[in-house]
Amino acid sequence: MTTNNRSEKPIILVASPLEDEHVARIKSAGGDRVEVVHEADLLPTPRYIGDHHGGPRTVTPEIKARWSTLLAKANILFDFDLLDPANLPRNAPNVRWVQATSAGIGEFLKKTGLDQSDIMFTTASGVHSRPLAEFSMLGMLHFLRGVPKLNEMKQAKHWERYTVRGLYGARVLVVGLGSLGKAVAKDAANFGMDVWGMRRRSEGSLPEGVSKIVEKSELRTALSKVDALVLACPLTEETRLLIDQPEIAAMKPGIVLVNIARGAVINEEALAAALRSGHISGAALDAFTVEPLPIESPLWELPNTLISPHSASTVAAENGRIVDIFLDNLERYLEGRPLRNQFERDRGY
Repeated sequence: MTTNNRSEKPIILVASPLEDEHVARIKSAGGDRVEVVHEADLLPTPRYIGDHHGGPRTVTPEIKARWSTLLAKANILFDFDLLDPANLPRNAPNVRWVQATSAGIGEFLKKTGLDQSDIMFTTASGVHSRPLAEFSMLGMLHFLRGVPKLNEMKQAKHWERYTVRGLYGARVLVVGLGSLGKAVAKDAANFGMDVWGMRRRSEGSLPEGVSKIVEKSELRTALSKVDALVLACPLTEETRLLIDQPEIAAMKPGIVLVNIARGAVINEEALAAALRSGHISGAALDAFTVEPLPIESPLWELPNTLISPHSASTVAAENGRIVDIFLDNLERYLEGRPLRNQFERDRGY
């Protein structure tokens, strides 16, 4: 890969929809040390705040030619090229660094072959921790506090006192203790839950709120002893189908499951069967093996599921927080220091 000399002014190309106020922040922070290129008319129109892909559009030959010219000159990309990501090294030979707008880019890089390039990638890890932790608590509260039953009683205009399990004193296993899992663990502990955690390395100090680390070899035993399971791990070859039929069979009857990881971490067919039988009392799902979730998926029809269209992490402040990371990394890049949130190819995240 050819690269511009370090002494030359790096060209930053904004490659996905971004509000003008955040583009202005990048220009202000970079000053005369960088050139920032943002051609909004060449990018998709966002459908909502924080939409990094935009809606369907017609890419004319003129748009493609103008974009190709900009891409060929760029040294830094804010997000991936949306038109032809797999051929980024060929189409953007001067790009040395891409700041992603997602925390989990391993599967995308593998699918496009970009994991084999020598481009440096940094993720948005940490940006989505708070909203996804909120979704996790929403899911556990929804089912452990009996919201479905409340809705049924309201619809029937039926008044009858009843008992719920509640969160206080319940035990939850959080799989994955990165920034996301740590946020979930802290919130769950604040609700009085006993929090167990599982992570890639079992050694080291316990994160805040976690009372016990579960080894991977102990997973099925642990699942028989917890009231809730939160999947917050990256998708790697090690975590693909981590929760398969044997793990679901080992779960404590009536467990609540939350998936804020990736769909392929769990066997969806076995999950649907367990939800249908009541072995799993409820599931709050933000990620699916196939997205959009096919209309024929049984998960749509089950009354004990909460379906989020992979949007639980998207809040109005998202782009501002991603730009915060990018600006910190830009200073590091210009000073020749290591960048935050670098994608590690050997780990897959």
